Amino acid sequence: MSLSSRMVMVLTTVGVLSGGFLTTVGNLTKEKIALNKQREIEKAITQVVPGTYSNKSLYKEKKLTIYGGINDEGILLGYAIQATGVGFQDEITFMLGTNTELTRINSLTILEQKETPGLGAKITDKESFLQFWENKDCTQPLSLRKPAVSSPEELALSEINTITGATISSEAVLNTVNSSLVTARMLRKDGKLKFEE
Repeated sequence: MSLSSRMVMVLTTVGVLSGGFLTTVGNLTKEKIALNKQREIEKAITQVVPGTYSNKSLYKEKKLTIYGGINDEGILLGYAIQATGVGFQDEITFMLGTNTELTRINSLTILEQKETPGLGAKITDKESFLQFWENKDCTQPLSLRKPAVSSPEELALSEINTITGATISSEAVLNTVNSSLVTARMLRKDGKLKFEE
């Protein structure tokens, strides 16, 4: 057997063994990864809909899931909207909390993002971005405030602060929030967000 034939055989064997090992590890960790992701979602729901004791998925499509945040007496407190949009680098997934009328935003938290570290990745930072989403009036589409301000009190009720140097990431979150709110309102109007106790 020639040297090149042996090398091909050895490399093929190593490739098959490595692939089998990675498949086995993937199968062993799949359930744990799914469980951790579900815990992260449940934690985000309780964060954006204060007082939530349990939650119920009310609507689901590929890039939008709407949960009902329920208190310990079984009363709907608000909606937690998990949505995904396209950012500067990749997709951004967030959880947005609203009241039951979809007129006020409680808060926003980012679940997944791959934006530029030090710039767009600041969408995960409370001081730089997330604090400006708290208690916002969303009866009208939200708008982005440019240039950025230093405190939430300097913004109008429906304004969100931009991140200096990361306008694209800020706009990506804002646009996805506005479109997901439009969808949620239509679903609520059509009776598709009904919560049965």
